[in-house]
Amino acid sequence: MKIFSEKVYEIVKKIPKGKVLTYMEVAKRAGNMKAGRAVGNILNKNYDSKIPCHRVVRSDGKLGGYNRGAKRKKEILKSEGVSFIYCINSDTVDFNYENIFLNVILKGYY
Repeated sequence: MKIFSEKVYEIVKKIPKGKVLTYMEVAKRAGNMKAGRAVGNILNKNYDSKIPCHRVVRSDGKLGGYNRGAKRKKEILKSEGVSFIYCINSDTVDFNYENIFLNVILKGYY
């Protein structure tokens, strides 16, 4: 049986370029819908470039943390085609259908 962090990494590896998931959605797919903060803590410790942790954002569309800095996270997401809504105090990921990764291939983690 896989531990929670292994499930998180496996799910995040499958998020394609130009798409995002929220911390809560990753937690839900990993089997614990209340573990959004745990997902953030797990991904903050990730330095494996094969796990695109920059593609996980907060449920309110704000970027959330990134171990290489929020500015770098935004740069990478923009380069991958994720669109943003520009607000006065912060930029927010545009949660339109094109940005959200809804692929049912991950159905084993609901």
